[in-house]
Formats: sequence, C-alpha cells, structure tokens
Amino acid sequence: MKLAPLNTVGNAHDDSVWTAAWVPATDESPPLLLTGSLDETVRLWNPDGPQKLQTNTGHCLGVVSVAAHPSGRIAASASIDSFIRVFDVSTNNTIATLEAPPSEVWQLQFNPQGTTLAAAGGGSASVKLWDTAQWQLTATLSVPRLEGLKPSEKTGSKKFVLSVAWSPDGRQIACGSMDGTISIFDVTRAKFLHHLEGHNMPVRSLVYSSAPLDARVLFSASDDGHIHVYDTEGKTLISSLSGHSGWVLSVDVSPDGMAIATGSSDRTVRLWDLKMRAATQILTGHTDQVWSVAFGPSLKTDVRSCLLASVSDDKSLSIYKYS
Repeated sequence: MKLAPLNTVGNAHDDSVWTAAWVPATDESPPLLLTGSLDETVRLWNPDGPQKLQTNTGHCLGVVSVAAHPSGRIAASASIDSFIRVFDVSTNNTIATLEAPPSEVWQLQFNPQGTTLAAAGGGSASVKLWDTAQWQLTATLSVPRLEGLKPSEKTGSKKFVLSVAWSPDGRQIACGSMDGTISIFDVTRAKFLHHLEGHNMPVRSLVYSSAPLDARVLFSASDDGHIHVYDTEGKTLISSLSGHSGWVLSVDVSPDGMAIATGSSDRTVRLWDLKMRAATQILTGHTDQVWSVAFGPSLKTDVRSCLLASVSDDKSLSIYKYS
C-alpha cells in the first residue's frame, strides 16, 4: 500500500484550513471535497485539479468541522460562532441553521443512514443529535464523570467533547474528550455504555474501522502523540501506534480497512499498515501542522484505490492516491 502525491493547492483558503470531508458521488456529480477554514468559509472542490467549485460564506468565525450527508446532496458546517449551517451542496442554499450555546459545537458527523446529525458538544460535555427530517434536537448524550472523581471545576472542564464518530451500523457513537477519555453510547437507547481509557491528552479525532469484520474497532488520535486501536465492545486497547513527534490531530481509515492515515502537528501525514501495526510512509509536503486527513470513496476506475486529502495551517490542500 502506498500514497502517491497528486496535487497541492497552495492557498486553498485565506487562512489555516482546519477540516476536510468528502461528499459522496450523486447521479449528477462525482465525489467532491469540502474544506473549512479559520477564514470563516467552506469551499467545495472537484478533486481533479483540484478545482474550486464554490466558496460558502455564512459563518462569522472560523469553521471547525464540515460533514457530508451520505446522499451527497446536503452537508453541514460548524463554526466557533456556535452555529451549525446545513446547506444544499450544489446550490449552497441554507437548509437549516442550528444554534448551540457558545463553544458547544465542534466535530460533526452524519450517521450512515443519514437520519441523524451528531455534534461533539464541547463545553456541554455531551454529544448532541439532530434529526435530518425536521432538524430538531432529538437527544443530548451526556458524558458521565469517571467514578471516584470528586466533582470540581477542573474535572468538569476536562470533559470538553472535541470529536465524534458513528459505528458502521449507526447504533453506537464514540466521543473523545479533552482529558483523553473516550465515551461509548448506545444511540437507540440514548444510554452511556462505557469509557475507553489509555490517552492522557485531548482526543481530537475518532473513526470506526471500515472492514466488515472489524466493525467494533475504533481508531483514536490524541495530543499525546499516539494512535490507539480499541475493541469498543470488549473495552480493550488492542494496540497503540506511535511515531509522530507531535500531537496527532486527525485519523481516518481507508475504504478497504487495511490502512489508516494520520495528520499531526509535526507537519507530516503518515500512512499506517494495520497488519504490520507500523507507519509505512511519511509525507512531508506540508509546512505547518496537518489538521485533517480524509479518505475518499473507492475510485470507479480502480476499486482498490481511492483519494486522500490533507489540509493544514499552511493554508494548503493536498490530494494523494492511495493504492
């Protein structure tokens, strides 16, 4: 397996690029890429080129997360302005504006069925769920404190929820907090199940395995420099991958489930072979920290290949071919 760098857009935004997400193909459109930036905009790209298709305004502070609906027709962006904007991908028309109290919307993710949008709830120490039919808040999944800790201002603030991921069947949600804990919820019962421990610094990115036999496997990226592989059902740490010399800011899994990519404050993108449990490639194209890495869908021309995007504080967007 390898990543072949294809193209880089130098000034993809006017400021740091914090987030990237692929929009699935539709009958009218190939897979596209969304990026969000400190410059308060969301941009839509055709990865061929890459060619900028449109710039979406509407936030009045930096954009911390973008997410696309599985239909490929709608998407959402979250900003430090504490608004989530839901919009039509092709026209950029606003479909809904969801408001949260200050610092209570961070990472966004639609469930695989497309019926629910989850948002990491930041200072609310929860995950918030909106239904995509009426855009009503349907549930708030609160992260409980670890047993034995006396409630204090300190432990409360450390439960700040930064990251969120859906299991492939849409029945579970994982969220990562500032204190390094990961919480697992049963979504159908809106019930907290358990914590996964092992990180001791913020968990900024989570993704469940895409391999059919590994649907309970969760990958986490943390400021402690490690990527953890958990069995979410057995509550066990399967392995810990290290090699980055800085915070690990983002992790994503390849469509074939054989590899993960990570982005770090050490300015590198790394490709990890999950069988070998080791980094097989280190890409040094970015000149500042890499905030987000995202694998695209399998290529029509070659189902064993796909594209990977990375975005950085250096304002650039890079596209690679994974095969």
